[in-house]
Amino acid sequence: MTVLATSAGKPSAYTKARAAGYRVEILSDWQQTQARWSTFAPPTAFQNPRWYEAWYDAFADTDGILPVIAFVTDAATGEPAALLPLIRRRQGGVRTIEFADLELTDYNAPLLGPAAPRDAAAARVFWRDLRAALCKLPGGADLIRLRKIVPDLDGRPNPLALLDTAAVCPVNGNLVTIGEDYDAWRYTLERTTRKELERSWRVFTRDPAAAFSVAADPDEAQRILATTEAQQSVRMQSLGVKFILNDENCAAFYRSLVRNGVASGYVIVTALTAGEEVVATLLGVRNGPRYVMIRISNAGDKWSNCSPGRLIIERTMAALHKQGVREFDFSIGNYAYKRRFGVKRLPLLDVSAALSWRGLPHALRDRATSELRRYPKLTAYLKRVIGKPVSREDT
Repeated sequence: MTVLATSAGKPSAYTKARAAGYRVEILSDWQQTQARWSTFAPPTAFQNPRWYEAWYDAFADTDGILPVIAFVTDAATGEPAALLPLIRRRQGGVRTIEFADLELTDYNAPLLGPAAPRDAAAARVFWRDLRAALCKLPGGADLIRLRKIVPDLDGRPNPLALLDTAAVCPVNGNLVTIGEDYDAWRYTLERTTRKELERSWRVFTRDPAAAFSVAADPDEAQRILATTEAQQSVRMQSLGVKFILNDENCAAFYRSLVRNGVASGYVIVTALTAGEEVVATLLGVRNGPRYVMIRISNAGDKWSNCSPGRLIIERTMAALHKQGVREFDFSIGNYAYKRRFGVKRLPLLDVSAALSWRGLPHALRDRATSELRRYPKLTAYLKRVIGKPVSREDT
């Protein structure tokens, strides 16, 4: 385990402690970090220790990826301030610090302790000390680039969101909140959407063996996940889209997540089946009253007359509502089917900064890109000029 620490001053009052700054330890072993942090109160489902255990197990030994877990405490009191699950990876000669994500973690955030910054001034000190520690990493670092940052963490401000350099992320979350009456919510949907869901269920259940189920144990969930992998692969190949979720490390991540998360209720795997045939699957994670969908698949043209993708979403929502879930998060990606469920967009943020002269051009480019997002018509024009393909999200 690698440990690097920075510290400054030891005043006792909170304001003096804030001026003194934060002590930052850089750790490389998730299991030891988890033991030190002790009590977890994940602000989103993605900050659950089971998520990071599966993630670091799958990717920590991958060439070019180094776990860089920042354990931050108040320099004066020693109280925990924040835990940031980070990595360092090399891209084109640039050593970049980023969240443990690799396009798998939809929402990124630090875990907060009692000494976490509460205002913009403290957040700037926090950011200064974090960058100083990262600059001293053995092997160096050139750029810190933190994406898909959640601004609000269970009613507490995310210190990263308080920074002046925080910019609007190009992607956003999509949330549906339902009260105590599920049927009342269904009637808030557009009539065509509601009727289509009703028709789809009637068509699907014409098969006497048709059923919806929630995986009851890890073995069943793993069998459904294997079908998810196969169905998604076929779908992406038919669209001509590069599919990464079935590569060795990604597959290991999801299998570990499902194997170790189902029994506790953190991971939820649902399926539509017709006898032995799996018609559609949905994989999600739960954090208290909120459920987040992360992988979905269906059997394709054979069952297209019952819209199995939308149908499994609605059936899963109905089942989990009975278990106390009230917030259904469709995660990132503004696809048309999500709008039909009446999602509300949740803004996310990006933060980046140079840690060396090599990272400076990339940080400046990040800043310019974020400024361009304030002018969507100009951004759309530039995309057409450079020939960037049209997003599939609006189809």
